[in-house]
Amino acid sequence: MATQDAAHAAETSVGMPQLDFATFPNQIFWLVVAIAVLYFIIAKVALPRIGSVIDDRHNAVANDIEQAAEFKRKAEEAEAAYNAALAEARAEAMRIAGEAKAEIKADVDAAIAKADAEIAAKSAESAVRIDEIRASALKSIEEVAGVAANDIVAAIMPSASDDKALKAAVAARLKG
Repeated sequence: MATQDAAHAAETSVGMPQLDFATFPNQIFWLVVAIAVLYFIIAKVALPRIGSVIDDRHNAVANDIEQAAEFKRKAEEAEAAYNAALAEARAEAMRIAGEAKAEIKADVDAAIAKADAEIAAKSAESAVRIDEIRASALKSIEEVAGVAANDIVAAIMPSASDDKALKAAVAARLKG
């Protein structure tokens, strides 16, 4: 028996049991069962979950793209409104500046006209005053010339003192 046990042990320990042709039908059966179970688990459990995650991601991306397009549209509308408001503000500023310039020009023109009137009035007053001073100076010159001529004639010819003739001579000489 010992020899039979040794022979049987030698036959069963020939190599790896997976490569023993006697066990191939049994291994193939269990391989098909394992692949079928694996296919069932993947097809019924894992793939639907993966598919739902992919659908959720696809929907999220599509929603994000829609929101981005909506935000872009709103940003473009806001930019257009900003540009319109800016143009309107610039036009209003130009209008206000024009009105201010017109008011300032009117004020300056009025001030210039008032200053011109004051200058003309002062010039007229000055001309009148100058004429008065000139007339007064001429009168004073006539008096001084008359007195000087009278003194000169009296010094040269003490006996001949005709005041009327002397005044007429001084007046004729002063006129030219």
